[in-house]
Amino acid sequence: MSASFVPAALGTELNAARAETGKLTSAPLDDPTYAKGALISAALAPGLAPYISARVGIGAQFEAGATYSGRAARIDVRRSWNRDALSLSVGAGFSYIFYGNGGDANALPYVDLDSIHGYGADVPVLVGWQSGARLFMAWAGARAGWENATISALSSTPPAINTQVELTATRFYVGGLLGIAAGFRHVHVALELDASYQTVSGTYISAPVTVSGLTLAPGAALWVDF
Repeated sequence: MSASFVPAALGTELNAARAETGKLTSAPLDDPTYAKGALISAALAPGLAPYISARVGIGAQFEAGATYSGRAARIDVRRSWNRDALSLSVGAGFSYIFYGNGGDANALPYVDLDSIHGYGADVPVLVGWQSGARLFMAWAGARAGWENATISALSSTPPAINTQVELTATRFYVGGLLGIAAGFRHVHVALELDASYQTVSGTYISAPVTVSGLTLAPGAALWVDF
């Protein structure tokens, strides 16, 4: 299970857009406040999401992985360098967005997250440590990435007005993460916290806007290896 939170400036801008929803009778054509909230909802997907991941060694200290995060699918490859209980890894990941986190608590009217699609790439660098017999593990690292997301949907609104709702968002981010795991033999419980600084630029209908700020993404997992 993973989560994404938008505190401080991003959270304030998203709440300002939510405050306008009660006054809407059609999609807002040129509203920067609502456009900022739309970009945050589509590009950052605040809320809870399932998280499923699998990894496999492919030889010569290379490893490949596949991840489903409730919003996107990601594949990656990484190379590790090991010395005693320490390991350094550098990788590259590629993701495809195929729908958003469309829970009622996080959705905005006229932002159809089920129609979202896009793609992105990221570069993670991690340093990890494990104790004897792999009872405890800890890791820390940094990640930088880029992502593009698009929505194009036809909305029918009272009084029978059809509006072409288009959104494009380009996201750049850089951040760090900390993780720990504890267990025995092949089963561990893992916790991780990712903090990133995000910049999202794009257009919602006819309003071009840019938003930026901090996001927090905690996660928890049951980890099985064999």
